[in-house]
Amino acid sequence: MQNGTFGLRVDDGVELFVHRWQPDAAPRAVVLLTHGMAEHGGRYARTAQQLTAAGYAVYAADLRGHGRTALSPGDFGYFADRNGWVRIVDDVYAVRRRIAEDHGTLPVFLLGHSLGSRVVQHYLFSHGDSVRGAALSGTGGRDALLATGGLAVVEFERLRLGARGRSRLIQFLTFGRYNRSFEPTRTRFDWLSRDADEVDKYMADPLCGFDMTVQGWKDVLSGIIQSERADNQRRVPRDLPLYIFSGALDPVGEQTRGVRWLIDAYRRAGVHDITHRFYADARHEVLNELNRDEVHRDLIAWLDAHM
Repeated sequence: MQNGTFGLRVDDGVELFVHRWQPDAAPRAVVLLTHGMAEHGGRYARTAQQLTAAGYAVYAADLRGHGRTALSPGDFGYFADRNGWVRIVDDVYAVRRRIAEDHGTLPVFLLGHSLGSRVVQHYLFSHGDSVRGAALSGTGGRDALLATGGLAVVEFERLRLGARGRSRLIQFLTFGRYNRSFEPTRTRFDWLSRDADEVDKYMADPLCGFDMTVQGWKDVLSGIIQSERADNQRRVPRDLPLYIFSGALDPVGEQTRGVRWLIDAYRRAGVHDITHRFYADARHEVLNELNRDEVHRDLIAWLDAHM
């Protein structure tokens, strides 16, 4: 089986653009990676190289409304007319089924970053028995109350701008606050990483940095509320290993406060095999941080320990 990309058509007719990386020898397991908001799976080629060198195959779909799954720039940040969040979760499950076709009963681990980590949180109470474990990067927690209030703003903006409109107000209330901790800043994306080269690559990528549509925000906020419901967290298999890692200065995780809330919530739900790491001085994209070699080593060590 070759490295490369392929199309995967899902139930509602959307064709997912899927990246696939293979180790030189037969893989020991598979990592199914889910990227963050306003980026795409191709940005994780370096992480995939680290994982394939350790014997793992890697699959990463460009989420609907992202990357080369989006048919045009006008589709960026728009998931679906209805039930967009659930459709994204179902898309990840469709890739999981494709992995079973390609690799049989090999163990599969999930790796979700940022928005992708929220998708993984939902996946775990919907299809948690289909994976060996899950790693969450740049994630957050205790955001359901804010998300509920945000939905009122989104509904107002949806009436004003339409489902495919893009709201400066919503963008300001969400991403607009992330740079404040790092002022004076060089760019509006300094919060992503201390590595200026990585920030510049993100800004130069035509598939990155776009504003979400109003409908996309409605789906995301609804997904956050669902993922933080205690009854849903109790549906996560209790023996499923979780690895939660974050930059200590990541504003998305409230400088670890939201991440610690999430860890405690899973423990209250009965999930007992939870490992976490917070990297000093690191920001949101720990896989693209100055200490990324350390971050990759720790991730691979956790995967190896849970084979």
